[in-house]
Amino acid sequence: MTKEIWDDRFQDIRAFERYLHRNGRSSAKFFLHVSRKEQRRRFLERPRQSGQELEVLCQRREGARFWHDYMKAYEETIRATATEHSPWYVVPADNKWFTRTVVAAAVIDTLSRSSLQYPKVSAAKKKELAASRAALLSEK
Repeated sequence: MTKEIWDDRFQDIRAFERYLHRNGRSSAKFFLHVSRKEQRRRFLERPRQSGQELEVLCQRREGARFWHDYMKAYEETIRATATEHSPWYVVPADNKWFTRTVVAAAVIDTLSRSSLQYPKVSAAKKKELAASRAALLSEK
Protein backbone atom coordinates (compact mmCIF):
# COMPACT_ATOMS: atom_id res chain seq x y z
CA MET A 1 0.00 0.00 0.00
CA THR A 2 1.14 3.49 -0.68
CA LYS A 3 1.13 6.54 1.58
CA GLU A 4 -1.58 8.07 -0.65
CA ILE A 5 -4.10 5.35 0.20
CA TRP A 6 -3.75 6.14 3.92
CA ASP A 7 -4.05 9.86 3.28
CA ASP A 8 -7.24 9.19 1.28
CA ARG A 9 -8.65 6.98 4.04
CA PHE A 10 -7.89 9.57 6.72
CA GLN A 11 -9.60 12.23 4.60
CA ASP A 12 -12.66 9.96 4.21
CA ILE A 13 -12.81 9.35 7.96
CA ARG A 14 -12.65 13.08 8.70
CA ALA A 15 -15.32 13.78 6.05
CA PHE A 16 -17.66 11.13 7.49
CA GLU A 17 -17.23 12.44 11.02
CA ARG A 18 -17.79 16.02 9.81
CA TYR A 19 -21.02 14.80 8.17
CA LEU A 20 -22.14 13.23 11.45
CA HIS A 21 -21.36 16.44 13.31
CA ARG A 22 -23.30 18.59 10.81
CA ASN A 23 -26.27 16.29 11.34
CA GLY A 24 -26.21 16.68 15.11
CA ARG A 25 -24.45 13.42 15.95
CA SER A 26 -21.67 13.27 18.50
CA SER A 27 -18.80 10.87 18.20
CA ALA A 28 -15.70 9.98 20.13
CA LYS A 29 -13.00 7.45 19.41
CA PHE A 30 -11.10 5.42 21.97
CA PHE A 31 -7.65 3.90 21.73
CA LEU A 32 -7.21 1.52 24.64
CA HIS A 33 -3.46 1.40 25.08
CA VAL A 34 -2.23 -1.77 26.73
CA SER A 35 1.49 -1.54 27.43
CA ARG A 36 3.85 -4.04 25.93
CA LYS A 37 4.67 -5.37 29.39
CA GLU A 38 0.98 -5.85 30.26
CA GLN A 39 0.23 -7.52 26.91
CA ARG A 40 3.03 -9.98 27.60
CA ARG A 41 1.71 -10.65 31.14
CA ARG A 42 -1.85 -11.25 29.89
CA PHE A 43 -0.61 -13.48 27.12
CA LEU A 44 1.39 -15.65 29.50
CA GLU A 45 -1.62 -15.96 31.84
CA ARG A 46 -3.85 -17.42 29.16
CA PRO A 47 -4.75 -21.04 29.71
CA ARG A 48 -2.73 -23.38 27.58
CA GLN A 49 -4.66 -25.16 24.88
CA SER A 50 -3.07 -28.22 23.40
CA GLY A 51 -2.21 -28.01 19.74
CA GLN A 52 -2.64 -24.24 19.46
CA GLU A 53 -0.14 -23.00 22.00
CA LEU A 54 2.90 -23.27 19.72
CA GLU A 55 1.13 -21.48 16.87
CA VAL A 56 -0.01 -18.66 19.16
CA LEU A 57 3.46 -18.33 20.69
CA CYS A 58 4.97 -17.98 17.24
CA GLN A 59 2.41 -15.38 16.22
CA ARG A 60 2.98 -13.43 19.44
CA ARG A 61 6.74 -13.49 18.92
CA GLU A 62 6.40 -12.39 15.31
CA GLY A 63 4.00 -9.57 16.24
CA ALA A 64 6.32 -8.37 19.01
CA ARG A 65 8.99 -7.67 16.43
CA PHE A 66 6.72 -5.03 14.90
CA TRP A 67 5.66 -3.31 18.15
CA HIS A 68 7.28 0.01 17.27
CA ASP A 69 5.77 -0.06 13.76
CA TYR A 70 2.31 -0.67 15.25
CA MET A 71 2.73 2.20 17.72
CA LYS A 72 3.85 4.53 14.92
CA ALA A 73 0.85 3.55 12.77
CA TYR A 74 -1.57 4.10 15.68
CA GLU A 75 -0.04 7.49 16.41
CA GLU A 76 -0.27 8.57 12.76
CA THR A 77 -3.88 7.46 12.57
CA ILE A 78 -4.85 9.26 15.76
CA ARG A 79 -3.09 12.47 14.72
CA ALA A 80 -4.63 12.38 11.23
CA THR A 81 -8.21 11.74 12.38
CA ALA A 82 -8.51 13.63 15.68
CA THR A 83 -10.79 16.63 15.31
CA GLU A 84 -12.59 18.97 17.69
CA HIS A 85 -15.97 17.43 16.86
CA SER A 86 -14.71 13.83 16.93
CA PRO A 87 -11.82 13.52 19.38
CA TRP A 88 -9.68 10.56 20.23
CA TYR A 89 -9.31 9.47 23.82
CA VAL A 90 -6.06 7.59 24.34
CA VAL A 91 -6.76 5.59 27.47
CA PRO A 92 -4.19 3.63 29.46
CA ALA A 93 -5.63 0.13 29.57
CA ASP A 94 -3.33 -1.91 31.76
CA ASN A 95 -5.86 -1.70 34.61
CA LYS A 96 -9.34 -2.61 33.43
CA TRP A 97 -11.18 -0.78 36.25
CA PHE A 98 -9.33 2.44 35.43
CA THR A 99 -9.95 2.04 31.69
CA ARG A 100 -13.69 1.54 32.22
CA THR A 101 -13.85 4.59 34.49
CA VAL A 102 -12.09 6.84 31.98
CA VAL A 103 -14.20 5.62 29.05
CA ALA A 104 -17.44 6.04 31.00
CA ALA A 105 -16.44 9.59 31.98
CA ALA A 106 -15.63 10.45 28.35
CA VAL A 107 -18.95 9.05 27.14
CA ILE A 108 -20.82 11.04 29.78
CA ASP A 109 -18.91 14.18 28.79
CA THR A 110 -19.67 13.63 25.10
CA LEU A 111 -23.36 13.07 25.79
CA SER A 112 -23.59 16.09 28.09
CA ARG A 113 -22.26 18.32 25.29
CA SER A 114 -24.89 16.96 22.91
CA SER A 115 -28.19 18.71 22.53
CA LEU A 116 -30.23 15.59 23.18
CA GLN A 117 -33.93 16.06 23.75
CA TYR A 118 -37.10 14.08 23.41
CA PRO A 119 -38.88 14.59 20.09
CA LYS A 120 -41.84 16.94 20.13
CA VAL A 121 -45.14 15.16 19.47
CA SER A 122 -47.94 17.18 17.94
CA ALA A 123 -51.47 17.14 19.38
CA ALA A 124 -52.71 15.31 16.27
CA LYS A 125 -50.05 12.61 16.67
CA LYS A 126 -50.87 12.24 20.40
CA LYS A 127 -54.52 11.72 19.47
CA GLU A 128 -53.55 9.10 16.87
CA LEU A 129 -51.34 7.30 19.42
CA ALA A 130 -54.14 7.32 22.01
CA ALA A 131 -56.54 5.80 19.46
CA SER A 132 -53.98 3.10 18.58
CA ARG A 133 -53.44 2.32 22.26
CA ALA A 134 -57.17 2.10 22.88
CA ALA A 135 -57.56 -0.25 19.91
CA LEU A 136 -54.79 -2.51 21.20
CA LEU A 137 -56.26 -2.59 24.70
CA SER A 138 -59.69 -3.52 23.38
CA GLU A 139 -58.34 -6.55 21.47
CA LYS A 140 -58.70 -9.95 23.09
